[in-house]
Amino acid sequence: MSRRTKARERAVQALYQIDVAAEGIDDALSRFWKSFEPVEREVMDLAEALVRGVAAHRRTIDATIEQVSTNWRLDRMAKVDRNVLRLAVYELLETDVPVKVAIDEAIELGKKYGSESSGAFVNGVLDRVAAGLPPERRRGAR
Repeated sequence: MSRRTKARERAVQALYQIDVAAEGIDDALSRFWKSFEPVEREVMDLAEALVRGVAAHRRTIDATIEQVSTNWRLDRMAKVDRNVLRLAVYELLETDVPVKVAIDEAIELGKKYGSESSGAFVNGVLDRVAAGLPPERRRGAR
């Protein structure tokens, strides 16, 4: 598993914890890292950057998810799915991670940590988000 994939996995886990506990990012991350055996510094740094990025852009991210999620309000989504989507939408909107990579990684996270239908649900939502991206950003999308 690549460092970026590990970092995404840890970021989703941390975002889930923050979502459930409704605590501040610094406290949540401190508590989160204490619950893991030593993690490579690069993985930790990448994961924290992702979590902080999601937090900094959360209003826009959540609005984007709700806009494309027909018949699904964010607060009614499974917590795992919601946080996988938040991470992926952050990567799609705010980073230069290739669209296909962001979507594929999110689908795998949904399958690994969510329900039987999470992968398909995440894929459907992210395909709609990707369709709204500028054409130069969409290149290489599914």
